[in-house]
Amino acid sequence: MNETHEQLIKIGTGILGASRSELYLSMRFLDIALSALGYEMNLSTLHVGTDGVKILYNPRDLIQRYLSDRVLVNRAYLHMLLHCLFRHPFHTGERDAALWGLACDIAVESIIDRLDVKAVRLVVSDKREETYDMLLRELKTLSAEGIYRILQQKKLPPQEFGKLQMEYLVDDHVFWEQKQNDDQNGENRENDNRQEQERREEENRQELEQKWQEIGEKTETSLETFSKDIGEETGALLQCLKVENRERYDYRRFLQKFTTRKEEMQVDDDAYDYIFYTYGLSLYGNMPLIEALEYKEVKKIEELAIAIDTSESCEGETIRRFLEETFAILRDGESFFRKINVHIIQCDADVQTDKKITSTEELDTLMEEFEVRGSGGTDFRPVFRYVDRLVEQKVFQNLKGLIYFTDGYGVFPRKRPAYDTAFVFYHEDYTDCNVPPWAMKVILGEEELEEG
Repeated sequence: MNETHEQLIKIGTGILGASRSELYLSMRFLDIALSALGYEMNLSTLHVGTDGVKILYNPRDLIQRYLSDRVLVNRAYLHMLLHCLFRHPFHTGERDAALWGLACDIAVESIIDRLDVKAVRLVVSDKREETYDMLLRELKTLSAEGIYRILQQKKLPPQEFGKLQMEYLVDDHVFWEQKQNDDQNGENRENDNRQEQERREEENRQELEQKWQEIGEKTETSLETFSKDIGEETGALLQCLKVENRERYDYRRFLQKFTTRKEEMQVDDDAYDYIFYTYGLSLYGNMPLIEALEYKEVKKIEELAIAIDTSESCEGETIRRFLEETFAILRDGESFFRKINVHIIQCDADVQTDKKITSTEELDTLMEEFEVRGSGGTDFRPVFRYVDRLVEQKVFQNLKGLIYFTDGYGVFPRKRPAYDTAFVFYHEDYTDCNVPPWAMKVILGEEELEEG
């Protein structure tokens, strides 16, 4: 390492260290996050970037920003820190990388632009204000997932897309890639070695994401604790942290809470000894020594009530989306017994319709003919009274639970019913909805429903 190289490292580390100190003095709730990133000079990028472990910087770019205005360095530092807090580098998945990168940049810059903090304050351009106004007409919170969906729908022409990228260009996302230089090195490795390397990389990636989730949750707690002292300008940051830190659900696994354990006619492959079974076949030709059991104990959905809030505040398209995803799971033969008893109840301030489903074929018919009924106020109590009557009348013999899809703004029953209850809220932008202590609260975004 020559002297010039060492000097550049020292200068870069000094600039980033000074920026971290200035951000800490301005926003002490970021103390844990600010301590989580190291620094490393990296000439493979023309800018700065992060891999979730450290900030990788080109010293030329960093020095130019600092000489131009040290606020630019502070903003870049905070920009990368927010990417990590929101775990943007880990959520690329099957998304379009360029579109996802732009959505993430807009999300974090929208927060920084609204912070009334001298260390990061710059005049917001007209182009940015126009972009934020457009997005806020359709989103309550400017989360990366929501912005990505809107940009997908807009289908911006290449020239306009390029202008937006340049407007929000701060850091290099190349370090977000899960595997680096794998194409060049993979040809020279044995397949098993490559698979082992990929497995370790995936484990490290999951551990790093978990680390940033914990940091994000602690940062959210700090913001809530000191919100009165910090000021209203951090509201956007707190809201986005709530969105990212909310508990994620596998919708299919969630529905398993409402299954019944029961015997079903099918071969139980686990209930006999293969050795004796195959020995009999080999000894006597076609006579196994032990016959397979014809019944197997399984857990599937048998009886269920699904209530749909059709009040004016719930959009018809959102209701349809919920039903489509729910029915897609319920159509699966692994979810239902052959004979079922599921009631689809629509209700606003009163019960509007009740459609009984006894087979998976009836699910398709219901979806084809489905119309939203009701558009008044929201009162959850009529549904519970109605379901209680169905239980008393033996319409339900073994009701496992009630799933209530709603926006959360209504009157809840005071007493706990005799069956499990889950209120399901479909929010990309998390809204804190308080439910009674006896009920489950499930907040599903677009991704959770798609995973189902």
